[in-house]
Amino acid sequence: MMKFRFRRQGNDPQREKIKQELFAFNKTVEHGFPHQPCALAFDPQLQLMAVGTKSGAMKIYGSPGVEFTGLHRDAAAVAQIHFLQGQVRLLGHFLDIHVCVCYNVCDVVSSASRVTVLLLLRSCDLLCVGTEGGGIHFLDLPRLSLRDNQSLLLDQVMQSVPEDYRCGKSLGPVESLQEHPKQPGKILIGYSRGLVVLWDLSTCNAEHMFLGKQQLESLVWERSGSSFVSSHSDGGYSVWAVASGNTYTHQPVSSSIPYVLYSGGMPRASYGDRHCVTIQQDKQHVTLDFTSRVIDFFTVHTTDLEHDYDDPKALVVLLEEELVVIDLLTTGWPSVPPPYLAPLHSSAITTSCHLDNVPAKLWDRLAAAGNSQGAQPGVRHSWPICGGKNLAPPPRQQELLLTGHEDGTVRFWNVSAVAMTPLYKLSTANVFHTDCDPNDDPLDPTNDPEALQEEEWPPFRKVGCFDPYSDDPRLGIQKISLCKYSCRLVVAGTAGQVIVLGLSDEWSDHTVDVSTVDLLQDREGFTWKGHDRLEPRASPAPFPPGFQPLVLVQALPPASVTSVMLHAEWNLVAFGTSHGFGLFDYHRRTAVLARCTLHPNDSLAMEGPLSRVKSLKKSLRQSFRRIRKSRVSGKKRPIPTPTSKIQEANAALADQEEVAPVQRRIEPRSADDSLSGVVRCLCFADTYLRDGTHHGPTLWAGTNSGSVYAYALEVPGVGSGRGRPGGEGSGCVEAVLGKEIQLMHRAPVVSVCVLDGRGKPLPEPYQASLDLATAPDMTNPHSVLIASEEQLKVFSLPKVGAKTKFKLTAHEGCRVRRVAMVTVCSTAQEDYSETSLVCLTNLGDLHLFNVPALRPQVRYDCIRKEDISGIASCVFTRNGQGFYLISPSEYQRFSLSAKVITEPLCTVTHPSQGRYERAPWKEGNRPGRDSKGGSLLQSLSVHLHTPGPDYTQSYDPLKR
Repeated sequence: MMKFRFRRQGNDPQREKIKQELFAFNKTVEHGFPHQPCALAFDPQLQLMAVGTKSGAMKIYGSPGVEFTGLHRDAAAVAQIHFLQGQVRLLGHFLDIHVCVCYNVCDVVSSASRVTVLLLLRSCDLLCVGTEGGGIHFLDLPRLSLRDNQSLLLDQVMQSVPEDYRCGKSLGPVESLQEHPKQPGKILIGYSRGLVVLWDLSTCNAEHMFLGKQQLESLVWERSGSSFVSSHSDGGYSVWAVASGNTYTHQPVSSSIPYVLYSGGMPRASYGDRHCVTIQQDKQHVTLDFTSRVIDFFTVHTTDLEHDYDDPKALVVLLEEELVVIDLLTTGWPSVPPPYLAPLHSSAITTSCHLDNVPAKLWDRLAAAGNSQGAQPGVRHSWPICGGKNLAPPPRQQELLLTGHEDGTVRFWNVSAVAMTPLYKLSTANVFHTDCDPNDDPLDPTNDPEALQEEEWPPFRKVGCFDPYSDDPRLGIQKISLCKYSCRLVVAGTAGQVIVLGLSDEWSDHTVDVSTVDLLQDREGFTWKGHDRLEPRASPAPFPPGFQPLVLVQALPPASVTSVMLHAEWNLVAFGTSHGFGLFDYHRRTAVLARCTLHPNDSLAMEGPLSRVKSLKKSLRQSFRRIRKSRVSGKKRPIPTPTSKIQEANAALADQEEVAPVQRRIEPRSADDSLSGVVRCLCFADTYLRDGTHHGPTLWAGTNSGSVYAYALEVPGVGSGRGRPGGEGSGCVEAVLGKEIQLMHRAPVVSVCVLDGRGKPLPEPYQASLDLATAPDMTNPHSVLIASEEQLKVFSLPKVGAKTKFKLTAHEGCRVRRVAMVTVCSTAQEDYSETSLVCLTNLGDLHLFNVPALRPQVRYDCIRKEDISGIASCVFTRNGQGFYLISPSEYQRFSLSAKVITEPLCTVTHPSQGRYERAPWKEGNRPGRDSKGGSLLQSLSVHLHTPGPDYTQSYDPLKR
């Protein structure tokens, strides 16, 4: 009897060691603004700010680069956050599960009803917990143990209330708890009905009662402790004097408080939809008008108890969609640009692009253009949240992340370190006439003579940059390409617009040249049913310093641009849509090529992304066709019954050779699938296409139907000093179809990359000519790597013969969504690196392959497969990192390299507690009630400043 054993080749221990030195997956830092914030806290001693979110995240921020993040394992919303004064500790209250957290130590708060408010005494040894039922419970810290028989119940308070005040009504929930600023152990208790009690914890008695009659929203002490201020649901606030000897106070008093800040308080009939924070100092009065809801705010002021006044320096307002900081030391109270926590989604993000190793000259010019945009003369106050110390070394290179937005803007972000800082903003709207021209804004009071005659009250001021509305959805940016050496930028939009821009340091008024490229080429039977093209400006328009438009290329039909590629050294830009692709010479302002890729049955491509007209009948027909196809392909093939063990083994081996265990058979797709003509990728390369002895410029285009078109380009002057812009050229660029490849399975082509004779990707434009990269190997045969949604394949050039392939389709039916070439450096050998191909699939996992052999190296789980937007937004960097959106306002940064990791390295030092260094601990406003009448005064802060003229504090929001 003969026995056969089939064993896979064992792993090479030396290779495994090298892979450990090269590859490592880490999620490093979250850039952007926290999604759905709901709680805010500030430690004035440590100068740290904490933000809690509805997903259970607590994020702590200090000076740029100082960040700490915690995530509750149950993803419960954070209701309140409190810093333990004098300690490097944080306490949070989570909604729904009624727990308090001191770092990651949890203990359940025993209460019969929902927790409404927390008060942490300055001694940090006692936590007061107010509830919806009106009771107050006391917990010892840090053990969070409930004090027995010391809870203050509502019945005890009611016994001290005058009979005529009770009226058979409950006092309602506990709305506010505030400790006396001068007398520890005494707290103010505010109930919803309006009663305020000064309670002595040492004697367990009510020392004073303030018999308010309006629904209470919040309380705040004046610094000396001789008075406090209450805010109410009718939009007003009252000042109460704390006098000794009297048990009851029935009416508030008039008093002088030079500095008062409050949110809400707007008359509901006129301003019910406004989100405001009002600042009043003596006769100065400004109402900050925001575009999203106010969550909470605090002021940065002196903490020295010996001072008579708070002397606030800055106001920090947490909004639902952004963080705004106001400089209170500068006349006019201007806003301070944030070095982090900028709202990435001020307009919805539509695309992104990353650049590494940005030259210093380009960086400085962008920074100068950005500074001129946000210039605010006279701003003296720097970023006020400056706690902790950033221990991270200076970045080895400058990195840019470009984000395209729905409103036609492109924003440049500094992502060289942990803090994601805005650098420069480009707007493309002024190239066109839009439905709502900024010069004809009907909401602009300067355009209304009657509005100028009447002074507006309250004195509103628009603050913040969050603006989710786009004047015209056709302005949306879909693709970006930037050459960092020539300072040429290409942005492409939803209405087929492709704009080539150049960097300028001065203002310019000029008319933008316009060219059109018809991709249908008068083909019969196709009628565009989508949106119209944007109308370009015929007159000169002003363009500020920064990137300024040189030429506008309009694709016809005006469908959304699906791919774009710039080759600044050849002065060429290629673009693709759902109808075809075009090639444009922006130096000579001439169209070189227009190729239609539409299939005769591809009617869906003529409707456009903004069209609501969909062919329901065709969609259903295609769905049923796919179901039938999957049922047929799912049937097992009949296998002959083996007559012996040898035949059985041979049959198993043959089946194993045909389809590897980690792969599956690829089913061919129908040629008439909708949107088959979409151009998914474009590539420029100097390679061998016509024969094996003459190389030259080429253009490659891959489509949704598995087609790859390769064109040989005749570019005058390449290799012999082609004329630069401004000089005389010699002839025109020509394009000749060299090869046309049709993948058998017709899967969409995701990427095309040409490899030189050493199997390395070709360098970027200008890199070789400027000696910034190793020149490509032009002596050995080249090859082209084509990545489709289902497999990777390497073809030899110029004959386009298949060399090797890998079918990256798991049993679950994964599809390749993103492909990039990355270079990872070794942690053990300083001069050793490898170029790898990284693939992101629709299951959210990452696969790395060596090039050109396409041998699998490592696999990592990166994104949840349910997170479709995260997978669609992923962008890779050349040094082995990546970004993807975890919310509309946050990027998750990750690294595939064991050496290149960007993560927070920081420390927080307290004089009495020593040092706390950053370590990951990821495991783990109550909405105001409304009432009739005025808008409720949501929260209020009172500060003593240098005394000024007296004014009455009986504030009526309905009177001027």
